[in-house]
Amino acid sequence: MNNRNDGAADPAKLEDEGLSPMDAPEAKSPPAGVHPLSREELAPFLQILWDEHEALIVELDKFEAILASIREEGINPISGGRLSDFFQHYDEEVLAHHKKEERHLFPILEEKLIAAGEHSTGPEMETPVSMMEDEHLKSVQTAAVMFNLLAMASRLPDEESKKIVLETALKQGDEFLELMRLHIFRENNIIFPMAHDLIDADVLQAMGAATEGAPQEAQIDA
Repeated sequence: MNNRNDGAADPAKLEDEGLSPMDAPEAKSPPAGVHPLSREELAPFLQILWDEHEALIVELDKFEAILASIREEGINPISGGRLSDFFQHYDEEVLAHHKKEERHLFPILEEKLIAAGEHSTGPEMETPVSMMEDEHLKSVQTAAVMFNLLAMASRLPDEESKKIVLETALKQGDEFLELMRLHIFRENNIIFPMAHDLIDADVLQAMGAATEGAPQEAQIDA
């Protein structure tokens, strides 16, 4: 038995209306035709992922403030230390969160979406899960470029060169913030309702158990 809820997004209906459930939304509004579920309506495992997003949102807000400080004052020991804290959080917490989704949630959700016919019609079947995985990879790439540019800018002796590299790094930071915030929006308001609707409750419960102390390689049957 699945977790069907009449408020969950209906990808087929969106496609009939000429919309994609993954169309970029307005800043604070879901795409037309999508009916997100509140945190409390989601299965417990999805609530855990939601809560991890909330923790990340706090860190992203801090990171945005760090970028604003660097734009005004340049990199100094205080902003440098805060940058280090953010990248440590990203490495230790955000990448672990992504891995949790990629190992446990995404494979089964993608199977369900393909079985329901919710995929592209090209030579390679793509689903909303494909986009989420691409965004995970892009976030890693953008963070790596940003980190290296910031490190370079802090060491360059020539002020003009430092200014150019720093501005490039800050633009990467802006892109990273936009990517991560939109990614969180899509997962909270589209991916998680789809998962709640399509995946059986006992399977979602097993996902939660597999991420709380069980070996990471544990297999979950859909």
